[in-house]
Amino acid sequence: MKYILVIGDGMADNPVPELGGRTPLEYARVPYIDALAAKGTVGSVVNCPKGLPPGSDTAILSIFGNDPRDCYTGRSPLEAAASGIQLAPGDVSYRCNMVTLEDGDAPFAEKKILSHSGGSIDGMESIKLVEDLFKDPAFHAAAEKAGLRVYPAASFRHIAVQSAADIRQIVLIPPHDHLGEVIGPLLPSGNANAEVLRDLMERAYTVLNHHPINEARRAEGKLPANGVWFWAEGSAVALSSFEDKFGKRGTVISAVPLCHGIARLSGLEVTEVEGATGELETNYEGKVDAAICALKAGRAFAAIHIEAPDECTHNGDLKGKVQAIEWLDSRVVAPLTDALAEAGFDYRLLLLSDHKTLTATRGHDGDPVPFLLYDSRVDTGRGLPYTEASGKKGPFYADGAAVDMKLLFEEAVDGI
Repeated sequence: MKYILVIGDGMADNPVPELGGRTPLEYARVPYIDALAAKGTVGSVVNCPKGLPPGSDTAILSIFGNDPRDCYTGRSPLEAAASGIQLAPGDVSYRCNMVTLEDGDAPFAEKKILSHSGGSIDGMESIKLVEDLFKDPAFHAAAEKAGLRVYPAASFRHIAVQSAADIRQIVLIPPHDHLGEVIGPLLPSGNANAEVLRDLMERAYTVLNHHPINEARRAEGKLPANGVWFWAEGSAVALSSFEDKFGKRGTVISAVPLCHGIARLSGLEVTEVEGATGELETNYEGKVDAAICALKAGRAFAAIHIEAPDECTHNGDLKGKVQAIEWLDSRVVAPLTDALAEAGFDYRLLLLSDHKTLTATRGHDGDPVPFLLYDSRVDTGRGLPYTEASGKKGPFYADGAAVDMKLLFEEAVDGI
C-alpha cells in the first residue's frame, strides 16, 4: 500500500467576481481530480489554528501531524533547518525577502511595496544582490553591529540570523499580505531591536535601488528587487519523528525551503528536483517522477508540494492561479495516478490546499479548506467534484494536525 500527499499551496479561495462568482477551483478544468473526488471523499479541514498566523508554516506543520500550538516558533527556523543552519542559544532567524519598493522620490516610509518576491527575481540574481548588499562597507558595518548575518538562497527567500536578538513584543509583518500598501505602518516595530532592523531595511534600499542588476531589470520591463524585508522571526525548533508517529518512511518533494525544513526536522527524506522553482513555470513532471521513483524504491509515503497557486495569487495573477490548478490536475495528478496504476500499487491519496490565498486581498486566510481523500480500492459513489462548496457538504475537521495524516494512513477518524 502506498500513501501520497499532494498539496496545492493556496489554491483554495473565496468566490471571485471576475470568474462569475466562482472560486478558481470551481472555474478551473480539473477532470482527473474531479474523477477521484467522485469516487472518494471530499470534506473540509482547518489547518491554521486560531491565534496563529495563517500561512504555509502553520498549515504544513499541521498537515504533517505537528500541532503548531506546541512547536511553532516562527517560519524562518523551519526554513533555516532546510539549509542546515544551526541556531545557537540566543540566535533568532528571520526570512530576508528580496522585495520591490515603488520608484520615485517619496521618503522610504512613504513608499508602497509592490512585490514580496522582488518581481519573482531569479535565484542567481537574488544571491548576487544580497551578497553585494552585505559586502557594502556601510551596510556591512551596520549589520555587524547588529549581530546580523545572511545565508543566501537560490530564490527571493534568504535567511538572516541575528545573535543575542531581542524579539519580545516585536512586530514583523509578512510582506505578501500587504502588497500595494505604504510600508511605514508595516515596518518593524514593538521594541528597540525593531528599530535596528528598520534601519537596516532603509540602508538596504539605498544600496540596492540603483544596483546594476536592478537597472537592467528596469530596462527589461521587470520590477527591481530594490529592498529587503525581515519577517517570520523565530528561535530553534524541534519536531518529533514522522516515522515514530505514523510508522511510515517517505520523501517530500517541493521547491520551497519551508517544506524541506519540516521534512528534515521530522526525519523524512527531501528530494530536490532540477527545474523546480516554486513558480508557475516549474518542473511538474520531474516532481511526479521523483515521487514514483521513491515509491518504487520501497518508500511507503511521498508528498508533492506545488507552490504555484499561492505565488500567482500573491502576484495578482488570477489567470496564472487558474492555470496552476489546471496543471496540478493534468501534469501532476493525471500522470501520478497513471503511474501508480501501471506499477500495480494500491494507494491512498490525500489532496488539499494548505490554506486559502485570497484573490481579493492577495493574502492568506485561515478558513477551512477542502480536502480530497481517495482510495484506489474503494468507490464511495459520492459523486462530488473537488471544490470549496463540496468540502462543506462532507466531513468537517477543526484540527488538521490531529486528522490529516490519520485520514491518509487509515487510522480511525470519525466521519469517513
